[in-house]
Amino acid sequence: MALAISAYGTPVLRQVCTDITSEYEGLAQLIDNMWLTMEEASGVGLAAPQVNKPINLFIINTKIVYDGMDDEEREDLFEDSEGFKQVFINAKLISESEEVWDDVEGCLSLPDLNGEVERAWSIELQYVDEHFKPHTKTFTGYNARVIQHEYDHTQGILYVDHISGINKRLLKAKLNQIAEGKAYPKYRMRFAK
Repeated sequence: MALAISAYGTPVLRQVCTDITSEYEGLAQLIDNMWLTMEEASGVGLAAPQVNKPINLFIINTKIVYDGMDDEEREDLFEDSEGFKQVFINAKLISESEEVWDDVEGCLSLPDLNGEVERAWSIELQYVDEHFKPHTKTFTGYNARVIQHEYDHTQGILYVDHISGINKRLLKAKLNQIAEGKAYPKYRMRFAK
């Protein structure tokens, strides 16, 4: 079942999420529902707080982006890897490269809004998968960007928090509209008011 996506201004989006165990009730169903929600909203990532669950869980599917690119774009953004579909539970950012890059980001919780964000090119992440098997991996390029965006959600951070100066002021009116429930995406949303 597709879930309602929490809109900007919803308190859960500003919470630092808690880690969970394999005993978390309804976890498999929640993950299935998150995949369906993300796909119906045409997203590439979705974090649990975006579906009103303050737990350290997010999913990404960069394979759909990779598959839609030409070889030159793939070489630039995916370096030596491909896109993939993965569940991340209890993620911890271990390190990030000094090398950074800017790109435009959007978010399902902030519909019809985007902005340029600087992110580390490479990150090392520790997490468990949906079977609670532990992993420590390095991710680069576009994969690293999407992971950083979703990881931020589990820390109560939104991509607009990385935007400064005049660009953030330009977004303020639209952010206020979303917080007031004045957003009309093609997917269900949960508003604070």
